[in-house]
Amino acid sequence: QVQLVESGGGLVQAGGSLRLSCAASGRTFSSSAMGWFRQVPGKQREFVAAISWSGATSYSDSVKGRFTISRDNAKNTQYLQMTNLKPEDTAVYYCAGRRSSEYTTWSGGYNYWGQGTQVTVSS
Repeated sequence: QVQLVESGGGLVQAGGSLRLSCAASGRTFSSSAMGWFRQVPGKQREFVAAISWSGATSYSDSVKGRFTISRDNAKNTQYLQMTNLKPEDTAVYYCAGRRSSEYTTWSGGYNYWGQGTQVTVSS
């Protein structure tokens, strides 16, 4: 059974940093794309960042220049380094993986999801 487990969320002041981790088990993702999405109550889940098997990346305009996605294939883990956090970054952050090697910004294109980790940025 494939599992994605996020960690690293929490409460941080505006301007601060957090690093989210997503550890995968049950399947190797070294040849697969992975991504991060976020969701606030009452809104649709939105794309944050994605990384292909080769390391190519994509970011939403709202986080570009502040967030960095990376992966460690040896650990079957991906990361999201978040800097200069803003109150509008407050959300539940979800790790996602897909069978394809190339990323997509569409949430429906991902086959596996974590349970989510809360990130709260205070002003």
